Amino acid sequence: MQQRQQLFLIFSLFLVFQTSNGHNITRLLAKHSSLSTFNHYLTLTHLAQEINRRTTITVLAIDNAAMSSLLSKNPSIYTMKNIFSLHVLLDYFGAKKLHQITNGTALAATMFQATGVAPGVSGFVNITDFKGGKVGFGAEDNGGSLDSFFVKSVEELPYNISVIQISKPLPSAVAEAPTPGPSELNITGIMSAHGCKVFADTLLVNPEAMGTYEDNVNGGLTVFCPLDDAFKAFLPKFKNLTASGKESFLEFFGVPVYQSLSMLKSNNGLMNTLATDGASKFDFTVQNEGEEVTLKTKINTVKITGTLLDEQPVAIYTIDKVLMPRELFKAAAPTPAPAPAPEEAADAPKASKSKFKSKSAPEPASESDSPADSPDDDPADQTADDNAAASFKGGRFVVVGLSFLLVLWLL
Repeated sequence: MQQRQQLFLIFSLFLVFQTSNGHNITRLLAKHSSLSTFNHYLTLTHLAQEINRRTTITVLAIDNAAMSSLLSKNPSIYTMKNIFSLHVLLDYFGAKKLHQITNGTALAATMFQATGVAPGVSGFVNITDFKGGKVGFGAEDNGGSLDSFFVKSVEELPYNISVIQISKPLPSAVAEAPTPGPSELNITGIMSAHGCKVFADTLLVNPEAMGTYEDNVNGGLTVFCPLDDAFKAFLPKFKNLTASGKESFLEFFGVPVYQSLSMLKSNNGLMNTLATDGASKFDFTVQNEGEEVTLKTKINTVKITGTLLDEQPVAIYTIDKVLMPRELFKAAAPTPAPAPAPEEAADAPKASKSKFKSKSAPEPASESDSPADSPDDDPADQTADDNAAASFKGGRFVVVGLSFLLVLWLL
């Protein structure tokens, strides 16, 4: 009987682990009416979604009274997102840990720093444990001033999420700087200034493709721009495309929804682009291994190398190579196997006659914008991803079923 109870306990713990859904910052804060304004703006700026996707995080919450001083400055919603991002630490700091900081002080990275728009140390927060149990917080770009203090622990789920209240917002000139709305963003200017000038210039001289990008800025847009060296080397192939091929090719690097880096890491699979139109799929597969995110077609694979902008509703990333859509470029022909050595050929048995004729290697395409030789179904690696995802989800149902059967057996 004791052995059965132990076995039941093991299965129950495993079941809890498998079906855990993580934290929900909105629900955690909803239990505290004094933090309702702060909670409202986390939702309004879409930061709540980002926080919920993180596994180790600390939120520096501000009560309604302290929020009034911040709102009196009438910041735009985009500036509010930067300010609030500075109040989300990418590490776990519960009440106990705050009073056990090594050497009494720590420098914590924030979600603002992770966006890539915070220069230098402006995206970091200094945490100092003073004598007498007082803990101060300050933006690192605020001249070392630590004038916001720990008030109390609100919610703690070690070592997943900690919500702690601080006395007032963290002042930061960079975070509080006016942030343009999406329609005012110069996306080609951002790309040109950060290593993607060749791609940006090419986009600017193709008004149809540029117009498609501009039409999607307000509703949500994610851009993957090839770095200058990669795109410059690719220009001869690009120039051989037809006018419509050039337009589709340039639109292929844009996705008509906002995708933060954390969303790309968690949403592996096929992704449509601005060039997707009915039978013209113009899609690619997103995959990640740890912190590395790759984009794949049947032609090639590229890697995301940096973040130029990550501000809802626009994200711009750099990629190390030019991603090639299968609709415009041919897949490379497989390398033929080396011929056997003469003595091996002599000893080899003679091939029997067959009614099936061997397929010769395909002739090279005469134009670079002709479709790829590879079949038009989904990539094999995507099928593997789907099967893996199905197996993982199915595994949860198996665990639930086994636990239920075990309970019946024990009864």
